[in-house]
Amino acid sequence: MLKKSVLLLAAFTLVLGFASCKKKEEAQPPQQMAPQQTPSIVMPQGGPQVTVPPAVQSSWKAVVLVVENKATGKTSDATVNIGSDYAVPGSTIKVEVVSFLPDFKMSGSEITSVSNDPNNPAAQVRVSDNGKEIFKGWLYSKYPAIHPFQNDKYGITLKKGVKK
Repeated sequence: MLKKSVLLLAAFTLVLGFASCKKKEEAQPPQQMAPQQTPSIVMPQGGPQVTVPPAVQSSWKAVVLVVENKATGKTSDATVNIGSDYAVPGSTIKVEVVSFLPDFKMSGSEITSVSNDPNNPAAQVRVSDNGKEIFKGWLYSKYPAIHPFQNDKYGITLKKGVKK
């Protein structure tokens, strides 16, 4: 259901974007249109810069992850401090919580939190198996289907942040 909602929202956004572009083109006479320019976006080496505002750093201490054993269908909650890691019991998988943003926003080459309220909670994690990194990215509590951790044996999602 969530995937369908996300796909419908994306399709609706594209249609609106194309419709608004069409209207702008029609509003300007052809001789006054500016030449097409391709915006140049320079990403810092290694990807976008993550900035955790001081108010966020001083307010949040941990995250709650939901770990699903796909073989048994059982789930369990794991509270992991930010900057720490968690070894999934009965496996060789380790999850490191790199950072937490209660109101995730990506703009250009920066990722930050636009407020200290949990409007769009996201945790940056690294997942390794036997010491080899198998996932590095963001888990979103309200949108778990966006860039999820994918593994045949385990599922890991973000449930929420934990305040100090």
